[in-house]
Amino acid sequence: MSLTTDLTAQVALITGASSGIGRGVAIAFANCGCHVFINYPRNEGESAARAVQATIQDSGGLASLAPADVSSEAEVTDMFSKLIDTTGRLDILVNNAGIARSAPVEDITLDDWLAVMAVHVNGTFLCTRAALPIMYKQDSGRIINTASQLAYKGAPGFAHYTAAKGAILSFTRTLALEIGTRNITANCVAPGATLTPILDDVPPNIMDGIRNAIPRGKIAEVDDIIGTFIFLASDSAAHFRGQCLSPNGGDVFL
Repeated sequence: MSLTTDLTAQVALITGASSGIGRGVAIAFANCGCHVFINYPRNEGESAARAVQATIQDSGGLASLAPADVSSEAEVTDMFSKLIDTTGRLDILVNNAGIARSAPVEDITLDDWLAVMAVHVNGTFLCTRAALPIMYKQDSGRIINTASQLAYKGAPGFAHYTAAKGAILSFTRTLALEIGTRNITANCVAPGATLTPILDDVPPNIMDGIRNAIPRGKIAEVDDIIGTFIFLASDSAAHFRGQCLSPNGGDVFL
């Protein structure tokens, strides 16, 4: 990752930041001078979140832990209250928390459907709703939501995941229309297949099929993705509103 921008004195909250793309974004933002709040589910992933914090601090960056289940209204409210008590501001919100479960539609349980929707869709809504009054008061802010190229192309066995990512995309566009005249942007990043823990259980033959379908001929590393987040957090992206940028190696042309 070579793209950088000056985020000195800014504060960012990245949900789902203890691993994968969220981890990479948190470290990259901190390297740009940002005070990063690392969100992870309460009672889950604390050791991984602390490792991200240590990596940032060892490089001279600022990082704080922000444990919360983003699908819980009460926990999101508490997380934002503590963040503002600590910093007094929030400049960047990255709604990245997500889970994935696999089953054909006829085998998806209602519990699994609701769990996926709760983290992706409810979490994005709850965190955005909590962030907006802060950003309105500042008259500045960046909201970056993590979607997926699968929101466009679908994926057998992942109807709940792809539906959730499609909802995030639509939510972002409506939000951008509502806040368009303000100095606050709302955009999406829709990564293609990326080597993160979410792919750990995918069989090798399926991974080969995914790789072969990508014109670039490789599955992305996290470093291939995070530059898009850095750009959307920067002043250079001020005129990007309701857009979806998709670093996917040519898998989907938007």
